[in-house]
Amino acid sequence: MFTGSFSRALAAAWLAMLVLAGCSAGAPLPPPLDDAAALQRDHQAFLDAMKPRGAGGARPVVAVLASNEGTEMTDLMLPYAVLQRADVADVRIVAPRAGQVDLFPALQVDGAQDFASFDRAHPAGADYVIVPAMMSDDAPEITGWLSRQAGQGARVIGVCSGARVVGQAGLLDGRRFAGHWYDRGTLLKRHPGSTHVPHRRYVVDRGVATTTGITASVPAMLALVEAIGGREKASAVAADLGAVSWSPAHDSTPFALDNGKRIDYLLDKAAFWRGERWTVEVRDGMDDVSLALATDAWERTGRVRVEAVSPSGPVRLRSGLVLTARPAGAGDVGALRLPLSATLKPVPQLDRTLCEIAGRHGAARRDWVMLEMEYPAQQRAAACAG
Repeated sequence: MFTGSFSRALAAAWLAMLVLAGCSAGAPLPPPLDDAAALQRDHQAFLDAMKPRGAGGARPVVAVLASNEGTEMTDLMLPYAVLQRADVADVRIVAPRAGQVDLFPALQVDGAQDFASFDRAHPAGADYVIVPAMMSDDAPEITGWLSRQAGQGARVIGVCSGARVVGQAGLLDGRRFAGHWYDRGTLLKRHPGSTHVPHRRYVVDRGVATTTGITASVPAMLALVEAIGGREKASAVAADLGAVSWSPAHDSTPFALDNGKRIDYLLDKAAFWRGERWTVEVRDGMDDVSLALATDAWERTGRVRVEAVSPSGPVRLRSGLVLTARPAGAGDVGALRLPLSATLKPVPQLDRTLCEIAGRHGAARRDWVMLEMEYPAQQRAAACAG
């Protein structure tokens, strides 16, 4: 299991590898089309592809796939929390081994179900498998299980760089895909006949959906809630999250690195030891989505390292997900605390966090974070307004 500085070094290397591998390939993107009919068509295509397959009103089963050694925090926590909040499906975190899952860039959760026990409980397979980004995109036990689930009829949603795992499972060849902006070149090289679709937060092709970067999990999961539970249910969950829309609309053109920025980016990611040590005091019932988005954003500044502390040990978050936490100690006296508002909804909390990052580390650092999390241009412009 990865711990401490070693795990952060691996995470930094993972991010650097992705940037080197994918961000420079491919022709310039065409300009986005402001075509309401096309957006509605693509949204409806997702809804049609993701409608529940079960008869008789049985609750769908959703498996959020994880690697015990390293799974992207928001990619895992947000889909799990949103679907639990919507109460439209039975949701499980499923991993090669039962128990703990290390998240990156921070935190750790417990309670994953192992593949064998999931398969015994659900011999017909999952209805949906959600695939976050992972430290390794080609672990045979993970890609093999995912491939078998797809073969049994599960619809697959690759969130962010989870598209790389989906591809390694043989599910992107010949398909249209979205994916995080810095994966585009890698995915096109790996998967014959595949087509990158720009300017869409989520894309579906024959039962396999993919999203753009980390923050696209918000609109994609709301669209999944709509497919399973209807528009009214999705609207209620969106209001609870503070999300204005879950349209697939997206302007992909701002998300790229030129050569100079790429070198700065890689050097910055390698300097993982420079981070300030922060704590976040977690408690039962805490909002998973706000915690994940704010922690992810601060960690991606390259200047902050966040640890969860609690006087009572592990806590059960609002979704029921168990988050591990260490006891606060004397060494935490004077340590900075992750700023979280008790009144802000998750999406406005992310906007507030971006403002705070700009105030502490400058607008350029905030823009790096937004680039990594692929936060849309309209949100980028509005994040610190007022």
